[in-house]
Amino acid sequence: GVIEGLTRWVLNAALQQTQIWHSHGLDLSVSVNLSALSLHNQELGDTVERLLQKWRVPPQSLVLEITESAIIADVLRATETLNRLHRLGVRLSIDDFGTGYTSLAYLRKLPVSELKIDKSFVMNMRTINDDSVIVRTIVELGRSLGLQVVAEGVEDAATWDALEALGCEIAQGYHMSRPIDPAAFAKWLADSPWGLESARTALPA
Repeated sequence: GVIEGLTRWVLNAALQQTQIWHSHGLDLSVSVNLSALSLHNQELGDTVERLLQKWRVPPQSLVLEITESAIIADVLRATETLNRLHRLGVRLSIDDFGTGYTSLAYLRKLPVSELKIDKSFVMNMRTINDDSVIVRTIVELGRSLGLQVVAEGVEDAATWDALEALGCEIAQGYHMSRPIDPAAFAKWLADSPWGLESARTALPA
């Protein structure tokens, strides 16, 4: 019974942190996961718009992640909410793609800009041929539809290299970093191979 309040809190905190990054000259975006209840709440668009204005964050700097199952639970209402968010300029991502029930007909109609390949496929893609085929197919599907594709669950360099060979340009997982707080993230941006050159001077130590 607390998911709606928790979602508002997370959105507020995420956009506040994004504003801090932008004030230091770092053009970073932030992703927030939405529950099915939030996705089907017709007030979500107003809440997001109000928080974007509060923190003066460009809409394209916010990515909202939704699962396939959340969409299918109420396709009509979910589509209305997603269209409202899309009109605001917010980017939309389908999380854990490949594990739910989104048909290609739905995918073609939804205003999404990103697919995230579920980690269950990515983590086994080098040892299970079927998983490798699924990952390759999703990468090719995303490219054909003009969508960004993110691979979740990248735990080692070998998986990173395999994804790069398939043309997947964005990855998420422990190979890059475990979850860290904003202060540790500032150091990661400055020191890691995946960081930003601008972060070496932009963020305070």
